Amino acid sequence: MKIAASTPITVGLQPLQIEDVVQVAHAGAKVALPNDTEWRGRIQRGADFLDDLLQRDGVIYGVTTGYGDSCLVNVPAHQVHELPLHLSRFHGCGLGQNLDLVSARAVVLVRLCSLARGFSGVSLTLLERLTWMLNENIIPVIPSEGSVGASGDLTPLSYIAATLIGEREVYYQGEIVPVADVYRAKGIQPLVLRPKEGLALMNGTAVMTALACLNYMRAAQLSTAATLVTALNVVALDGNPSHFDEVLFAQKPHPGQQKIAAQLRTWLNEAAQTAAQSPRLQDRYSLRCAPHVIGVFEDSKVWLRQFIENELNSSNDNPLIDPDQLRVLHGGHFYGGHIAQAMDSMKIMVANLADLMDRQLAQLVDHKMNHGLPRNLTGATAERLPLNHGFKAVQIAVSAWTAEALKHTLSASIFSRSTECHNQDKVSMGTIAARDASRVIALTEQVMAALCCASVQALHLKGRSAQISPVLGSFRDWTLASFDLLIEDRPLQTELQQIVDRFANFELSNTSWMQQQEQQYAG
Repeated sequence: MKIAASTPITVGLQPLQIEDVVQVAHAGAKVALPNDTEWRGRIQRGADFLDDLLQRDGVIYGVTTGYGDSCLVNVPAHQVHELPLHLSRFHGCGLGQNLDLVSARAVVLVRLCSLARGFSGVSLTLLERLTWMLNENIIPVIPSEGSVGASGDLTPLSYIAATLIGEREVYYQGEIVPVADVYRAKGIQPLVLRPKEGLALMNGTAVMTALACLNYMRAAQLSTAATLVTALNVVALDGNPSHFDEVLFAQKPHPGQQKIAAQLRTWLNEAAQTAAQSPRLQDRYSLRCAPHVIGVFEDSKVWLRQFIENELNSSNDNPLIDPDQLRVLHGGHFYGGHIAQAMDSMKIMVANLADLMDRQLAQLVDHKMNHGLPRNLTGATAERLPLNHGFKAVQIAVSAWTAEALKHTLSASIFSRSTECHNQDKVSMGTIAARDASRVIALTEQVMAALCCASVQALHLKGRSAQISPVLGSFRDWTLASFDLLIEDRPLQTELQQIVDRFANFELSNTSWMQQQEQQYAG
């Protein structure tokens, strides 16, 4: 993934990709609406059609009626314009940890993308204000908890609606401040939401989809890191590179699995470790079967991307407003079933990467199976050896992080809870699934940071640092930018955290040498 866009990303005409969301959310890429006359006409037709219906006393769910089970409650014409205000206010009950700035930016963009398709009946003014907030980096503070994933992410998305009308708080210039103060300082008037605009903002899958986009890119980076670490550990443990033979893998033709095996072949065949290969014919599974573990995610990337990007580029509120045939379409597009399934599946795949790395580290530190490496990978001299314990505690911590990641793999999507007077009697739990996946990814990044350090340490202790392929050499150097080889025991928290932070910034994916590798093995 290439970070930083030189030109604004246009929202409304062409479908967005996951990478676009990451560019805006993470790298702060600017956003623009189309100047296209036809597109602007479509937006205006939807808004005008709603106005016409209201003048004709049309009955429109969430515009002239209450919400959910309260849809049988008619709202008098003189109160219709107050309804969006109440919708945003009574949903202001989110709790839990706030989404960070990056995630919140992603949420705003994803909601803008859906509304800009022209089937939500919102005004151009609303779309322009969302675009302005992204470009000015005035971003709603959004609590992470309180959504069942249908009828969409109502509670968390209410925080976008609320900031548009001048209520609640935003991230601005590194602080959390009342949005009313920001508007006042900039001489900006809060929006007065038109009928249905509150519902259009809130009744959708933007939170779970935004998290899914970020999770996908973080998981892809972890897959790459796991492959690199595995290659280093094959070298450090005198492993058998023939386990990744091309003819062998041609007999089990999963393309993603074959890709991982091909990368391992290339990165290992250029190394000199083959001369010192272990007399074991077969390595333990955590090395020998690494392509089969990592490959599950690689092969799933196709359908994961399809699920996520289809949701990203959908109109997922209710009702939809057809600006062409001038119809109100009542349905259930707010349901987050596809994202729920994608995230439930992804968190299992990623947790398996953590488990794979945990098992590799167990081999590295255990003198009974690490093929001559020092106990616990300590680099201490013989005289100082009794005092030093190297990576012993790191291995215990990795066990803890892995166990917690595995614990979070129970599928959220099966825990539908009938709610809201049994109107929402089957719900997706997509947002909880996405949050679970984010947590599993964060834990796995911690595991991977530890393995980066341990693998480089093992390589050094084996005296093979100068014999590895250019790609593995680049990865070793990437790790050593944050980690000093461990001679005497010292706290490793700061170094580990630095690597975790670099993962969060997509630093590994964005190295020139890694991008070249991805291009080489693409498709």
